Formats: sequence, structure tokens, C-alpha cells
Amino acid sequence: MDSSIANVGGSGDEGSHNFNRGRRTSYKRLSSAQTSRLERFFRDCPHPDEPQRLQLASEVALEPKQIKFWFQNKRTQMKNQHERADNTALRVENDRIHSENLIMREALKNMLCPSCGGPPCQEGEHDHVIQKMQLENAQLKEEHEKVSNLLARLMEKQMSPPGLQQTYIPIIGSSSHAPGGSSLNQEYSGNVSHDQNLNMQIMDGDHNSFGSEGIEKALMSKVVVAAMEELVRLLRIDEPFWIKSSTQDGKLILQHENYEKMFPNNNHFKGPNVRVEATKDSGIVSINSIQLVDMFLDADKWVNLFPTIITKAEILKVLEIGMVGNRSGALQLMFEQMHVLSPLVQPRDFQFLRYCQQIEEGVWVIADVSFDSYRQKKSFFHSWRHPSGCMIQELPNGCSMITWVEHVEVDDKIQTHQLYKDLIGTGIAFGAERWIMELQRICERFSCFYVERIPNHDCDGVINTVEGRRSVMNFSHRMIKNFCESLTMSGNLDFPHFDLENSGVRVSIRKNINPGQPKGMIIAVATTIWLPLHYMKVFEFFTDDRRRLQWDVLCCGNHANKIAQISNGIHPSNCISIFRPFIPKENNALILQESFTNPMGSYIVYAPTDVATMNSAINGENTSMLSVLPSGFVISADGEPNATLGAFNSSDIGKLGGSLLTVAFQILVSSPDGINMPDMDSVAAVNTLLTSTVLKVKDALNCNNMG
Repeated sequence: MDSSIANVGGSGDEGSHNFNRGRRTSYKRLSSAQTSRLERFFRDCPHPDEPQRLQLASEVALEPKQIKFWFQNKRTQMKNQHERADNTALRVENDRIHSENLIMREALKNMLCPSCGGPPCQEGEHDHVIQKMQLENAQLKEEHEKVSNLLARLMEKQMSPPGLQQTYIPIIGSSSHAPGGSSLNQEYSGNVSHDQNLNMQIMDGDHNSFGSEGIEKALMSKVVVAAMEELVRLLRIDEPFWIKSSTQDGKLILQHENYEKMFPNNNHFKGPNVRVEATKDSGIVSINSIQLVDMFLDADKWVNLFPTIITKAEILKVLEIGMVGNRSGALQLMFEQMHVLSPLVQPRDFQFLRYCQQIEEGVWVIADVSFDSYRQKKSFFHSWRHPSGCMIQELPNGCSMITWVEHVEVDDKIQTHQLYKDLIGTGIAFGAERWIMELQRICERFSCFYVERIPNHDCDGVINTVEGRRSVMNFSHRMIKNFCESLTMSGNLDFPHFDLENSGVRVSIRKNINPGQPKGMIIAVATTIWLPLHYMKVFEFFTDDRRRLQWDVLCCGNHANKIAQISNGIHPSNCISIFRPFIPKENNALILQESFTNPMGSYIVYAPTDVATMNSAINGENTSMLSVLPSGFVISADGEPNATLGAFNSSDIGKLGGSLLTVAFQILVSSPDGINMPDMDSVAAVNTLLTSTVLKVKDALNCNNMG
């Protein structure tokens, strides 16, 4: 590099201008010391101001103008060097890409079509071949539709009860929203869902003769249209279909004789263990109707709406997406697993069609009806959903009025446990009232989630931001879902579950590799007991912070300090809490807990965690990958007719009626590297934890004289 100020010419007008302005100045070649000093200063400050130039000029014995021109020329020189380097790099990259392009062109010339094995089309012939294939495809679709419609009409004539066409009374608003178009209702005025023999006859016949996907879709459309027709009547009309029960606080129950006169229906299951459950209820929820419709049609949102009822859900196939804006006409085939959250009760699996229709302005109906594909040679489900679902009516205040009908048939081959016969037999466990109350609870939680500032009644000093509050609520909600899934004691298990000496204790073992839970072997153990106390009295015991040491082994016999609380409902005990247990020589342990209650049941779910994990949530970070392994308690009324389900006042707690308490623990017993199944000592240790906790609870509630 030339260190002479006069000889380092500027680039463009700036260099010439600077050189002319400094023509009258006496220039000389700079010494190495002067150059070194200028170079060091340039690295730190390539644009010196006037005071800096004056100071630098005095240090290197040059005039300020010389300093100014040197820096201008130096900047120009550096810019030119960078541009040359960039140009060189771009030229090399361009050559590389050009070479790769040539190689790919040669490869494409020798490439064969993966479908037919022939050579690819020439560039000039491509458009002609595409146009020809489109014409052929359109002709095939037209022929396929003609054959499908012909077969559908043939099956309808052969299988539809002839008397139903005379009893058809259209009450659905617009048939144009029905899947398959307006002609569907016109051509099919019978009620297929009431005669499920149509579905079964196809299954029993030669299914290869009707193996077209178009035929099945046409059948699905007919089934849901008929199901919608039946459901709307059941939703809008009480008598003569529904009568008030004299033993269940006036709840609506189905009058089967009147129902079957209007909707002749052969039972789906045969045998002495078949049971039909039909309930109806209504209520107001604080959520917008369109939002609610969208959640019903999304499997993940559906599980999030009902975490204590739905443990699994999946959309198997989307047949119609519905109209933009209101989803009217949406039709999809779904799977779901329902559970009553006790290891003593088998979960219920359903494969069903879900159909959404806006029947009038501001009113939607979501209809569910079980459906077995005729490509299935045998149905593996022991539960069958007759037309069920809900009507969603938009209210002016942003809320919605929900009317729910739940109508199922169950083949109870595994006899219901004695403790749950009343709860299930009266429709409390899986009935419409439970769906409504759980929806109301979760909508209260949504309202608390979207608050714009932290409420005054929440504990201050730990969770200081709305983002942190929402993150902790998301973390806790995932904890609830994990706990509810663990109580099925089946499904996705690497090892079989077994009964410990017929004691009522259920144990399952699984190897977890999924994120969000500790990796390794996990033992889940649970049992359900009956207590001669009202369920609210039991719930109040578990939510009393002063009595936590009486049942929580994580407290080591000491009190736990509540350091934060988040309200997530109207009831004061519907909240999320963070506890710091007093454990000698341990300052890193925390407990995340969520408790909530409604007349259908109460829950206390908690999980140990550490300070770093909880700080991530409190700081508003994404909690979906944070590890959590919850345990907890589920409390419900025992289903006796004299039990006061809706009691929240202390004056009602003394009324007759016992409660069912489910106790469940999940314990990590080996690291991710553990490859062997835990031995019986590990199982026995977890069982000992469960039984000792049950004894402590009985003793604290003065129920220790029970068997």
C-alpha cells in the first residue's frame, strides 16, 4: 500500500476534489511511524470529526487537511478492495451454479417417468399432453359420478323403509348447505340414521361390489343429513321426546317409546349387556359462536376444550370443509376416546361423522353420528353414538347458548365397576350436563387467560407480566391433559398393565421418548375409593394449604409456602398455584398445581418441578417442551339419587351422599438409557406410595375405620 498522501489518489470526484483542494499544500512521503499511527486510528474510527483530526495532526506532525484527505482516500481504497473481493466471490459462485445447471439438464434428459417408465415429454409436447390428460380425467370423473349416483339410488330403493318418506317433515333451514348439494335432500327423504341396517347391510354384503370411495362418501352424506334432521328435532322439542326425571332433580331424560315411534331404529348391538344412555341439557358459555364452531371442527382444539372428557381425538378424513366464514356444510370423519377419569372404568372409543350446519342466522348445529366404513369387515368399537351433538345460538353479548343432546348405545361386555354403576347409569358420567359444565369451566379459563392486566387477587412479586401469566397457564393446562391421559391406563403402552392382587389398584408401565415428559420408564399407578363425605368437603380438604402436609409426600412432613396464584375461574378454588415445599438441604424444588371444581367433579393435579423450569414459564417462554409428570386426585359424587350434586354452600355439604376419590401417581423409575422393564421392587415402591397416601387421606378425614 502506498503511504504517500499525494500519491494515494481518490476514487471518482471525491478524490480529485480533495487532491485539487490540497494542491497548495506541501506533501511528502509519510514515515512508517506516521503510517502505522494513521492505520491504527483508521481501524478504530474511519470517520474522524474535526477535533479528532486536529489531535491526530499534532501527533503525526501533519496538517489537518492532509489528515482529512488521507482518510478520504483510505476509505475509497478499502471500498474498492471490498468490491473486487465481492465480485470475485460472486463470479466463482456463478460459475459453480452454471456447472450444476448443466449437469442437471443432462440428467433430466436421461430421466425416466416414475409412473410409466417412459421418457419425459419434450418441451414442445408437454402442454399438449397435459391438455389431453385433463380431458380424459374429466370424462372419467363424469362417468364415475353417473355410476355412483345410479348405485346410490339403487341402494336407497332396496334398503330404505318405504313408510319413512311419508313421515318426513323438513325443518332444516337451507338444504343447499348439505354435503353433496341441494339435490341430496330432494332425492333422499328417508332417515338413514334411524335405520342403521343400511350401513350394516352394506358391510355384510359383498363390499368389493361397492368398493368405490364415491359410494361411501354418498352414503356418509345421507347418514349425516338424516342425523341432522333427527338431532334438530331432539334439540328444539322437549315433549313428547324428553320428560323431566322425578329422581334426578328434574333432568331431562329420553322417553324411548315416543322417540322410537317417530324414529324407528334397530339397536346397533345385540345381547344382554346393551345399555342406552340419552340426556339433554343447556347452558350459556362465555365464548363467541364462530370461535366455538371452529374449535369443534379442529381435533386439537376439541381436546383442549374438554381435557377431562376427551383423552384422544383425530380427524380421519375431511370430506367437506364448509362455507368460508361460518363453516356451514363442513363434514369430517373423526375418532375420539372418552374417559370418566378412573382406572376402574373402561374408556369409550367412537368413530363418527361430524357435520356442521348453520340452520338459521346466528344458529349452528354440530351433529355427530357413529359410522363404520363398509371397508371394515368388523367394528372394534363397543360404543355407538346415535345422532348427538349441540345447537349453538349466538347471543348479543358475545356469549352463546348451548343446547346439548348425548345419545349413545353401549355394549357393556366388561361390567361397569360397582362404584360407578350409579354415576354412569344416571347419565352423570358421560351425559350432556357434564359436557355443558366442562365447556362453561374451560370458557371461564379462557376469559382469565386473555385478561390485559394481572388481577389484584393474584399473588404479586413472582409473576409480574401478562405474558408470564399466560405461559404458566399453558404449562398447567398441558399438565392437566397429561394427567387425564395417564388415567386411561391403556393405549401406547410398551408393557401390559396389571392388577395388584385384585386390590383395586391399577398399574401401567410405559417407556416415554416424547418431549414434554421425562424420558425413560414411567410407572403410573391409580385407584378409586368411596368416602362417606360430600365431594365438596373432600375437595376443601385438598385445597386447604395448611393441611397439605397431611397428604403430599413432596412436603416431607413440612408446610409448603404458596408463592404465586393465578385465578382461572369464578369459584375461588379454581386456580393455578406454585408452592415451595420446605425440604431440608433442598432449595430448587417447586410444585405446580391446578385445582378446579364444578358440580360434575373436582380435580387437584400437581407436578414437581425445579426453579429453572418454572422461571422459563414465568418469563413468558414457550412451555410446550418443558418436562412435566403430574399426579393428582379426582373427586366426584357417587351418583346416589339423594346426593346434592350442585352444592357449593357449606349448609348443603352436610346432606347425604358420598364421594368417589381417584388417586393417581406417575413416577419416573429409570433414565432414558434404561432398557429393562422395572422390577417388581419398583412397582411395589410406587404401590406403597399410593396406599400410604390413601391411608393418610382417610385418617385426615376421619374415615380410617373404612374397609
